[in-house]
Amino acid sequence: MDQVQATIITIGDELLIGQVIDTNSAYIAQKLNSIGIAVHQRIAVGDDADSITNALDTAIAKCQVVIITGGLGPTADDITKPLLNSYFGGKMVIDQPSLTHISYIFEQIHKKPMIERNRKQAEVPDVCEVLFNQSGTAPGMLFKKNESLIFSLPGVPHEMQWLTNEQVIPILVNRLQLGVIAHRTLLTAGVGESFLAESIIDFETSLPEHIKLAYLPSYGMVRLRLTGKSHDAVSLNWDLDSLFQSLKLKVKDNLVTDKDEPLEVVVGRLLKDQNHTVATAESCTGGYIGHLLSKHAGSSTFFTGSVVSYDNRIKTEFLDVPTTVLQTVGAVSKEAVEQMAIAIRSKMKTDFGISVSGIMGPSGQTDEKPLGMVWIGVSNKEKVVSKVFYLRFDRQKNIEVTANQAINLLRLLIINKI
Repeated sequence: MDQVQATIITIGDELLIGQVIDTNSAYIAQKLNSIGIAVHQRIAVGDDADSITNALDTAIAKCQVVIITGGLGPTADDITKPLLNSYFGGKMVIDQPSLTHISYIFEQIHKKPMIERNRKQAEVPDVCEVLFNQSGTAPGMLFKKNESLIFSLPGVPHEMQWLTNEQVIPILVNRLQLGVIAHRTLLTAGVGESFLAESIIDFETSLPEHIKLAYLPSYGMVRLRLTGKSHDAVSLNWDLDSLFQSLKLKVKDNLVTDKDEPLEVVVGRLLKDQNHTVATAESCTGGYIGHLLSKHAGSSTFFTGSVVSYDNRIKTEFLDVPTTVLQTVGAVSKEAVEQMAIAIRSKMKTDFGISVSGIMGPSGQTDEKPLGMVWIGVSNKEKVVSKVFYLRFDRQKNIEVTANQAINLLRLLIINKI
C-alpha cells in the first residue's frame, strides 16, 4: 500500500505579495504528518479563478488528500466558495446549523444584527459535506472527486486550526488507510553543516531506503532529523530508535539535545535542574536574548531580568564599564562585555550573567571593527568567558544568531565545557 499524499493550497493575493506570512500550511503539514500523510506539495495562488482551478486540477491528479485554505469570507474578493460550487457542479443552499451559529455570534455575542452579507456565509454547495465551524462564521467543506478528498477551510488561522483538529484529522483517520511517518531530531552546535555531513557520511550512506536524514541549519546550529515511513509502526520505531542512538554517538561532541526543542528550552531546563538563575546585559540585541529566555512557561524560575545597555552611558552607570575602556578599546570589545557580564550577575544577584555588544549593521563599522563583529560574555561566580564572532547576515539575522550563540555559550559554561 502506497503512502497517502496530500497537497495544501493556500489562497490569497496577500500571500503572494508577502503582506501575510503563510503559517497555515506549516500547521496543516505538521498535523497531516502526525497521522502518516506525506505532504507532496504546497501551492500558493492569488484570488484568481483560473489559478485556483489549475491548482485543484494538479492536486487532484496527484494526491488523495487536498486541503485548501482561504477565500471563504464575506467580501467580494473571497471567491473560493462559488468557484468550488462551479468546479464540482453544485448549487448553493443554506446550511441551517451554520446559519443558526452565525446568527448567534452576531446577535447574542456581538449584539449586532446579522446582515445579508453574513447570512450568505451559511451558503454552501449542495454537493459538499459541511464541516461545522464552531470557531467562526465560515463553515468548512468536504468534496470528493475520483479518489480524492478535497477540504476547503477558512484562512483565519484559529478557525483553520479548530477545523483541522476537530473535523479534518478525524475524517482522514476514519476514512483512509494510513501509514506511519515518524521522526527523531537532535540539535548540534559548534560545527558547520558541511563538516558535520562529512563526519557522518558513512552513517548516512548506510541508511535503509525507508529512512532519510535531513540537515536543518539555523542560527549557527544544525538540526539532524531522521524520518521514517512505513505501515508497521512497531518496526519503524524500533529502526529509528536504533539508528538514532548510533547518530547521537557520532555527533556526541557537538550534541546539544536529542529532542526537537529550541536551545533556550535546553538551557532553561539546565538552570532549573540546578536551581540557578541568569540575567542579561544586552547592547546590540536590544533585549532579544531576554525575550528568548522568557518566552516559555516556567522561565520566571531562572530568568530574573535584563538591562538593555544600548547607550554607553548605561554601560558605565549601570554596568560599571570604565570610561577608559570605552575610550580606548570601545564598547565592542572583550573588556567591555566581560565587565558587563560580571556586573549584571552581581547587580541582579544571579548565578550566571550574559552580555553582548556588537555591530549589527547596516552601518557603524570601522576598519578595525567590521559589520557583524560581536563580542559575547558569560560569567558565573568563578570566572568570566568571552568570545568574538564575525557574522555576515542582515541586521535582524545578526541579532538572532548573536542571541543563540550567547545562549549556547551560557550552556557551555553551565556544563563546564569552557
